[in-house]
Amino acid sequence: MHEELSALLAQMPDEQRVRVAGRDFWVGHLQGQPVVAVLSRIGKVAAAVTATVLLERFGVRAIVFAGVAGGLAPGVNMGDVVVATDLLQHDMDASPIFPKYEVPLMGLSRFAADAAIGDALAAVAEGTLRDPAALVGPQAVDEFGLRAPKVHRGLLISGDRFVSTTAESMALQRALPDALAVEMEGASMAQVCHDYGVPFAAMRTISDRADDAAHGDFSRFVIAVASRYSLALIGAWLSTLPAELG
Repeated sequence: MHEELSALLAQMPDEQRVRVAGRDFWVGHLQGQPVVAVLSRIGKVAAAVTATVLLERFGVRAIVFAGVAGGLAPGVNMGDVVVATDLLQHDMDASPIFPKYEVPLMGLSRFAADAAIGDALAAVAEGTLRDPAALVGPQAVDEFGLRAPKVHRGLLISGDRFVSTTAESMALQRALPDALAVEMEGASMAQVCHDYGVPFAAMRTISDRADDAAHGDFSRFVIAVASRYSLALIGAWLSTLPAELG
């Protein structure tokens, strides 16, 4: 979201805009590390194009994807963070030619996220979320009930629709009982990175429960909570990297 990107750009002292494929890519440094920051855009095709440009034009050595998602599994609540171990497209279905969820001609339905980056992101998230009031302020803690946010590791699923009804959320839980959260981009970017052999990681802040109440004050949550999560967690992770990566 624009609010999340703006928070990152405010901490990049030397960002330079490069426009490719109708997108603004911001090249600079964050926590002393060379980075390219960009909006993925919404939906699987848009995100896949963004990932391809990052790899082809900018030659990035890894992609880390941050944003928001709807919680699916019990106990995955607003304000929690999900760090993906695997990603799957829940609306991929070329059956009966191929098994449901399998990407045709690849023999894969689940794309593994990079374990080392995921472990590091989860570790910094565990530490950072111990004091949510220090991160987002006491007003946001009260407004969104962020008393004890948790960090989860597991399956993140993606599809080209915003899941916002209890019926659809329950259907996804029945079909994919190990899915922690649902969003609209991650699995497509994971597939692109798999094709290029480049590490990929995804970290999502839970903005809602992907149910009938998912139409709440989404924009307010992104501004007050998710954008601050993304900045703090990405910054903390980058600060753990060795200086020679720069």
